[in-house]
Amino acid sequence: MISVREKVRFVETDLMGVVHHTNYLRWFEMARIEYLRQVGILLNDLMAEDIVLPVTDVECKYRASAKFDDYILIEAELVEVSKVKMVFTHQVFREYDEALLATGRTQNAFTTRQGKIIRLPDKYFEKLYKSCR
Repeated sequence: MISVREKVRFVETDLMGVVHHTNYLRWFEMARIEYLRQVGILLNDLMAEDIVLPVTDVECKYRASAKFDDYILIEAELVEVSKVKMVFTHQVFREYDEALLATGRTQNAFTTRQGKIIRLPDKYFEKLYKSCR
């Protein structure tokens, strides 16, 4: 599992003064990309080999609201990986009181830019497999 610390930006809030719900999906992606980086897989390297990671399934349960200037911690944990997909769970916490703001799950397939499902090369798969809980 990895954790990414971010500060809520004004642009991420809505007229009610809370983070707009779509931003949680962006934060999930930020944490997934950082997870890959920490296990030694760079997104630019994947894309150079015509490998992209489209989201094929996503869910998010909202628990409490984040607000402008809150520091948040976005966690990502790889819970399933195969040669054709990976599944992460996510949690978002407000830093100062450790309140759980949202939980989620994302599934990504491994495809070409044209959308053809591919099998992830061993050099990447082995790194993900070793890191999976």
